[in-house]
Amino acid sequence: MNTSIDRAMNAALAQFASVNKQDFKPFSKALTGVFNLDMPYLEKVDALDSVFDDQPVFEPLRELFFDLLLINFLNEDVRKLEEDYLDSPEWEKIEESTIDRGTELLNLLLYLQECQDEAIEPELSDFLREFLLVDEDEFQDEHRIYEEVIANQILVESDLKELARVTAEIPDDSELKELFYPMIGFFRDTDPSENDFNDFVSHSTNPDFDSAVYSLLISYNSQN
Repeated sequence: MNTSIDRAMNAALAQFASVNKQDFKPFSKALTGVFNLDMPYLEKVDALDSVFDDQPVFEPLRELFFDLLLINFLNEDVRKLEEDYLDSPEWEKIEESTIDRGTELLNLLLYLQECQDEAIEPELSDFLREFLLVDEDEFQDEHRIYEEVIANQILVESDLKELARVTAEIPDDSELKELFYPMIGFFRDTDPSENDFNDFVSHSTNPDFDSAVYSLLISYNSQN
């Protein structure tokens, strides 16, 4: 299992469990076992789902950890396969069968990897325009998905009370409804103090999930 992903996963679990007053260590051990399995990717996905099925208290994190499983596969497993594996019919089949899985957190994590590779600090405008290419005609699906983020970029300069207010107004059918608050929160402050982190949690209407996502991003960014 990729070390950065392992630490980010456990940061998210610890925070989520802390808010819910749960013991996360047995669950973490089970998940680590899944990530370290030497088997085809789709079988790992089934194993991941089985672990979550057995621990319903952690259900809100299922699709986030699907994203982590995919990144771990790309970083660790693919290098052991054929060079053109990601262009193979097998990988195309995997993409088709998991098209409805995961979240937009995947794009942000891949962006943070790129920031590390290029030795740059993550910025919302750079993420939108240089990574997602939302201004390009051929990437209008991304523009649609990130429409609320594009329209509210000024929130990275605003206080958390204002961010929370705007988050509450995001349409329920938005693909970024759940991730809007922690995503903007992260770009506001990629390395918050304990007081600032607690302030972030206090303004959240979904504190266990939001703080888990924020913890995951902070940890992943600090290690890459």
